[in-house]
Order: sequence, then C-alpha cells, then structure tokens
Amino acid sequence: MSTFPLRALPRLVTLALACLAANACAGHASASSACDALAHAALDGGEVTDATLVRGGWHFSMAMLAIAHRPFIDLPASCRVTLRLRPSTDSDIRAEVWLPATQWNGKLQGIGNGGLAGSIDPLQMSIAIKHGFAAVGTDTGHRGKDTDATWALGHPEKIRDFGWRAVHESTRQAKIIVDRYYGKPAQKSYFAGCSYGGRTALRLAQQFPDDYDGIIAGAPANDGSNLITTGAWLQQRIRDVPGAWIPQKKQAAIAARVLAMCDGDDGVKDGVLDDPRTCGFQPEDMQCKGVDTDTCLTPPQVETLRRIYDGPGGNLGDSIAHGYERGGEGSEHWRQWQMGDKPGNSVLAIFGREFFRNFVYDDPHWDLDRADYAKDRIAARERLGPDYDARDPDLSAFRARGGKLIMFHGWNDAALSPRLSVDYYENVRRTLGAAETDDFMRLYMVPGMEHCVGGPGTNAVGWLPLPGNAPDANGGIGAALEAWVERGEAPQSIVAAKYEDDMRGMLAPATTTLIRTRPLCPYPQVARWNGEGSTDEARNFSCVNP
Repeated sequence: MSTFPLRALPRLVTLALACLAANACAGHASASSACDALAHAALDGGEVTDATLVRGGWHFSMAMLAIAHRPFIDLPASCRVTLRLRPSTDSDIRAEVWLPATQWNGKLQGIGNGGLAGSIDPLQMSIAIKHGFAAVGTDTGHRGKDTDATWALGHPEKIRDFGWRAVHESTRQAKIIVDRYYGKPAQKSYFAGCSYGGRTALRLAQQFPDDYDGIIAGAPANDGSNLITTGAWLQQRIRDVPGAWIPQKKQAAIAARVLAMCDGDDGVKDGVLDDPRTCGFQPEDMQCKGVDTDTCLTPPQVETLRRIYDGPGGNLGDSIAHGYERGGEGSEHWRQWQMGDKPGNSVLAIFGREFFRNFVYDDPHWDLDRADYAKDRIAARERLGPDYDARDPDLSAFRARGGKLIMFHGWNDAALSPRLSVDYYENVRRTLGAAETDDFMRLYMVPGMEHCVGGPGTNAVGWLPLPGNAPDANGGIGAALEAWVERGEAPQSIVAAKYEDDMRGMLAPATTTLIRTRPLCPYPQVARWNGEGSTDEARNFSCVNP
C-alpha cells in the first residue's frame, strides 16, 4: 500500500488555491490554453515574445513593500503577454498586456509612466487587474532609469516613440490581444497617468482621440519644452551665482513665514493654502537686516526665491513661462526638486541637463553654464515640441466621439508649475467654448498636493485604477470618470483624503490613519467651510465660486 507523500502537500495546496482563484481547475486549464494561443499571435509591426498564465493569489511586490510597507498583493490569475514593437527601423518598444483569467470587467486600462520612462510599472498593472481591468503598459521604447536620456542622443525615431508613438502602438496592439483572448473587444478603454504620464494622457486625447473613452491627466508635463527651459534658467542661477542656493533650514523658515501670512485663505487654518495665487508673501519680506541667520535671506537668496515664484516671464506663442507657487517650501519634495543637497544637483537641474544634452542640442557635454534662456526656449520648442509637447487645445475630435477627460494638479507641486494646467484648461475653453468644454472636461486643482501625491493637503484623490481609495462612496477621480463615460453622470465635487502616511493611504488606506477629507471642486470653484461641524470632514464644505 502506498503512502501519501507529505512533501507534496505544499505544492498541491498551491495548485488548489490557484484553481480556486480561477474559479475552477477546468477554468484554469481553459485560461492556460487561451494564453498559450497568444504566444503564436501574429502582429502587424511587432511580435509576441511571451504569453504566460500567472497563478492567482498573494504575490510579492517590491513596490508595495517600499511604498505601503506591505510586501504582498493579492491578485487574480492572469495571462501576461509581452510584446516587442518596431514601428520604425530604430524602434524597440517593449509592452505588456495583463489579462485577468476570470471576472474581467470588459475594460482596458492604459498605464502611464513617469520621468523619462524606461520601464513598465508592475504596481499600476497589478492594481488594474486586481480590479478587473485588462491592463497595458510600455517602456516607451527604451530601458533605463527615468532620469536618463542618453538613449535619445542621435535617435530621433526613439524620441518619437517616447513622445507619442509607443503608447499609441501599445494601445492598438493591446486591443487586438484583448479581443483574441476574450473573444470580444473591450467595451470601454481608460488611460490614467501623472507627470510624464499626464502629458501622455493629453497627447492621446489630442492626437489619437479614438484610443481611449476616458482619460485622467494628472500634473501633466504637457508644455515640456517650456518647462525644461524654465528649469534650466532657474537652476543655472542657483548653481553658478555665489550665495544663490538656499539651504534647508532657510527653506523651513520660508515655509513658516508663508503659512503665517497666508494660511486660512479658505477660512480654515490647516497648514494648506487653498489657492496660493492669492498669497501676498514677497521674498523681500525675509531679507536679512543685518547678520545672516537661518531665519532670513541674503540678497542673492531673495532673488532666487523671487525667480522661483515668478519664473522668467514672457510668452512663446500660447505658452507662459510660469514659476512655482507659495506654500510647500519646507517640504522634502520642494528641497529635492528646487535645491537638491547642493547647487546643481536638484531634480530640475538633472532633467535640464538630460533634455538639453540629448533631445535639444545633441551635445553630451552641454551643461547649465551654457544655458541661454532666449536661445534655449526657441531651440527646445523647435526640437522637442513636435514629439514631446501636448499643448494643442483643440480637443473637438475627442469630444465628438464621446471621450471624457479629467485633469488634476496639486498647488504644492514643485516639479511642474501648477499654473500650466490652468493655462491649458483655459485654452481649451477659449478654443471650444465654455459649454462645449464642460460637456467632456474637468480640471481639479488640489490644495496642498505635491507632485501626483503627497503634501499637507488631501492628496489621495483616487486617480489610480483603484476604486475606493478615497473614503467616500464616489471612490475618487477614477470612479467619477467611469460614471461619466458609462452612465453620463458628469462629475462635480469629488471627495479626497489626507492620511497619516500618504502612500499607504493611496494604496492600502485601511493600514494607516485617516486625518481629514475635503471636497475637490471643479475649477474655478473652491471648497469653503459651511461654518458648522468639523473642518476635517468633507460634508461640512461646499464648492463655491471664488
């Protein structure tokens, strides 16, 4: 008589759980066959390099561990398809399509990148399939860190892939893969991105209005040629003018002075400026009267802060060279992007060098000491604009096919000027008309939010494909967009949240403390306390015209 091999028990339990995750072992086998069939799928302009069925259950996630301190994420069984696309002779685009093996919601979710891209974000892909979406992401045609642009030097086709072609081609192929796997096309398609991904989102609406039914564009780098020129102009001074750099203790003093003067602009003192444009603080208010201390600014530092707030000024076509807003000067985010640990190593300085060396001037030795604002802004617009910028305000084709667009931007963003989002929204309204714009587009400016997430404000706004990460039945921006696209329910106010740990609040809200909720109001409306009840509860606020 044979005995049961106990050493095989863990594997059998794993297989049983995998079958349960796919609803039945027979269903699992069927999903595996359908996935295997995709490995041989013929593509126009590319190839499938792998198609593998990944079992459902708890999966280790380095991103979840780093961000939310939770090393595992519970995922459904899914078919993971890897693509290699070559729309030009110099293209080498990698894309992935993740397909839930069961309980697909009938929708496709496009995933945006950050910085200079170079990889596919497994966390956003995981979140999408966890909530029933098929998901598509791309590295935009190159591999590397999101602060490295050396791949672009001498490769105009790769720049074109990075700027717009890779996302469009990946979306096009993903729709074909979805149709083949499920035997029917996606009923609706959505795209969500922030920063570079927000720029991509707007470019899709402008250039490829049929790709997505609903689009979220967060903190978009849509006027990219303007942004990098402004950043280089500012960082050149901070690096090369003696005494212009502002150390961290003085950054904290600036923040304290700004809040002392301007906090409470919405009737509530909470460490957040509701609309920093109304704050009257001037850098000269902190100029040292005698000896230099950590609580005052020297004349070179006063000028640096003024440049940060005001920007270089002037127009280039429909672009205004804005600076950055008051209110976030004491944060780690502001320090990293504006000042760095020393002159010349801030994130803005790094991006300025990378773009001008590899995109604009094709000169790997270009550095900030050669920055010439009048010359650079024209060169950047000519070389970078056609493939990278997403400034076209004519979204009539996107509107005509029924597309819906939600933009958001944090007022404490020290990476990308918040006023550029306001400019773009107002340009669309001037181009299409107010009523026509309201029919398909919303802008939400988020008080106290930094770049895409974080900051003292209610920064959990629900823009990831993760229903319910804002503590309200409406589920945040993502859920509001779905309701608009699928049921015609135009969004008004949307509840956002502030958590003790911002990133955990965004990804795993039950694991951290909820501090407050506030309504996000469609621009230009702002939230105002009704005068009764807790100022930490959204229900006690109303959206009003400023």
